[in-house]
Amino acid sequence: MVVKSPAPAGPPILLYLVTEDWYFVSHRLPMALAARDAGFAVHVACRVDGHRGVIERHGFTVHALPWSRSTRGAGTLVSETAAIRRLLRSLKPALVHQVALKPAVLGSVASTGMALPTVNSVAGLGWGFIAKGAKAAAVRTALGVALRLLFNRRHAVTVVQNADDRAALEGLGVRPERLDLIPGSGVDTGALVPLTEPEGDFTVGFAGRLLEDKGVRPLVEAQAILARQGHAVRLLLAGTPDTTNPASIGENDLADWRIRPGVTLLGHVADIAGLWAQCHVAALPSRREGLPKALLEAAACGRALVATDVPGCRDVTRPNVSGLLVPVDDAPALAAAILTLKSDADLRRRLAQGGRRLVEEIFSADAIGVETAALYRRLASWP
Repeated sequence: MVVKSPAPAGPPILLYLVTEDWYFVSHRLPMALAARDAGFAVHVACRVDGHRGVIERHGFTVHALPWSRSTRGAGTLVSETAAIRRLLRSLKPALVHQVALKPAVLGSVASTGMALPTVNSVAGLGWGFIAKGAKAAAVRTALGVALRLLFNRRHAVTVVQNADDRAALEGLGVRPERLDLIPGSGVDTGALVPLTEPEGDFTVGFAGRLLEDKGVRPLVEAQAILARQGHAVRLLLAGTPDTTNPASIGENDLADWRIRPGVTLLGHVADIAGLWAQCHVAALPSRREGLPKALLEAAACGRALVATDVPGCRDVTRPNVSGLLVPVDDAPALAAAILTLKSDADLRRRLAQGGRRLVEEIFSADAIGVETAALYRRLASWP
């Protein structure tokens, strides 16, 4: 006599563990929609800060977590970890996806002893792996030990967005079989379509947090170089500082930039297509990225790219395909690249077309969603 296993009580629960509700909406929504369409019940644990309704409209369940906006000591980390552990025990998810380093580390500690299938997303290795000095070195050492211990667990897979980050984690001791490469969370190529170039002065756009590590300062310097040379180039900076990040641009610098001719600080911009509609090219002279969504969105909108030759940026900005690459923290080289694109409309057009093809073929939300949902099903052993 064959005894059949009881039918499951409902669809398997996939829990996203992420610090900010807005970040989930901005960077993880496409893959969560793919998971929902694949049959998972999607839950999101995050700090609730105005985007609960957006998340819930997609049929997802939101759990508020008391994440601090900055680490204030061991007591804060302990209380945050305890809150995560209580949620895991009550929810009993089939799979948890921990997005970024802090959720990955605290979530992994919270799930100790649970044998819980886990995806850790590392979207770039962050300030501790970019900055120089004793403090950054200490951060790298501590994180290296933690990641080696937590990411090598039998039930864990860590997803990186580029080959450089995979190599960096392997260098820290994370085993290759515990790593997977999925290039980002995808871009909606139906919503973001190629745009005609604007009229008026040549305009360069930047979208991202206003951080030293994003290369905002050399970009502002590059615009000043071009202005001194007599070239009319506007610079639009879309984004805000991040005061919890040691690399955040200070208010004195921002005040100076606000009064510079040709430079406009837009603050947070929700309509990203509207931003690129005002620009001829997109620039991101970052020191390191996972896979920069800003460049992917700009390429989807038919904009040629200028970026630094660093991990993440060079995965999207491919010479003679989608854009031009320059060295890190090199304002004169950045100015020269911008001038090259300003002076050659045919080159801009070819790079814009190449970037759009690249997004459609490799970085579309549909393609990334299929790949991510397959990983989820494999780890959760379902169906």
